[in-house]
Amino acid sequence: MHQLTPRLALLIVAISLVYGVPAGHAQAPKAAARSWKTPRTPDGRPDLQGNWTNGTITPIERPSGQERALTAEQMARIEKIRADTIERALKPSDPDRVAPPKGGDGSVGAAGGVGGYNYLWIDAGDRVAVVNGEFRSSLVVDPPNGKIPALTPDGRARIGAIMGRARQFGEYDNPENRPLAERCIMSFGSNAGPPMLPNYFYNNNYTIVQTKDHIMILTEMVHDARIIPLGDRSRLPAHIRPWMGDSHGRWVGDTLVVETTNFHPSQIFRATNENLKVIERFHRADQGTILYRFTVDDPATYTAPWSGEVPFTALKEQIYEYACHEGNYALSNVLSGARALEREAAKKSP
Repeated sequence: MHQLTPRLALLIVAISLVYGVPAGHAQAPKAAARSWKTPRTPDGRPDLQGNWTNGTITPIERPSGQERALTAEQMARIEKIRADTIERALKPSDPDRVAPPKGGDGSVGAAGGVGGYNYLWIDAGDRVAVVNGEFRSSLVVDPPNGKIPALTPDGRARIGAIMGRARQFGEYDNPENRPLAERCIMSFGSNAGPPMLPNYFYNNNYTIVQTKDHIMILTEMVHDARIIPLGDRSRLPAHIRPWMGDSHGRWVGDTLVVETTNFHPSQIFRATNENLKVIERFHRADQGTILYRFTVDDPATYTAPWSGEVPFTALKEQIYEYACHEGNYALSNVLSGARALEREAAKKSP
């Protein structure tokens, strides 16, 4: 027998409120929730293993004027707008359409104005995040206004310096000027983390493998693997700084707590300082959900620590391998195209 998930129960309630369906149909999952038991590994710890996604349409920061929890009507309206948008975007392309103009049509977006992408390639999420029965308006929950705290003067100066260095070069002068994700080195945004946040683009997928003394979290895009030792382990010395930092985990009851320090100085997650510390908490909330909580602590960058909550939803299917552009051929094409444009411009100059 199939059991209703907590999310489906909440959606039934939302539909009943918006469209007048009797809400009594949503009461059945309560008994199922009470009977559910946390799956455990042979050593007795909560089993976090499997394939998961944190894709959501809930933004990181809260839009002005909204409360922490959306009403059921607001949630249903937001999800319907997204569903309608996806339906329109997935309509079959006109087979008789003309080719885009040379150099693209001037539009901004993933297609590059030359028809390279359509929505078939995109999976930015279609659901509002639900945490403890609340339809969340933002992933950030602390500060209570759902906003990331203001930067310190040092943080603002650091951003200015980063932007100043970037302006020394043209956008396509060399491969180092291109984003790491475009170079198939790291995922978009802070997918791999820490903190692990949705990229609002596509492929927000993770695989967790767990042993008695390690947790491995694989971010499918772009194969970023965090291998986290558990228990009392010595920290890396201050001068050894992996790109995603030095992570160590421990169990506090049924919650996995991971502390990460020693971030690489070139890791510029929101312009953080090299003394950035991120605390993550993984808790198996139900059969289909890991509740992921995180806190970013960097007094040199932010005027206060800030925290968020992100539900990770179980995937029933296997994950297709993310291949990016294999062999990094696209990057050489990008740079050679830029050189060709420069040669054309040089011929036209007096």
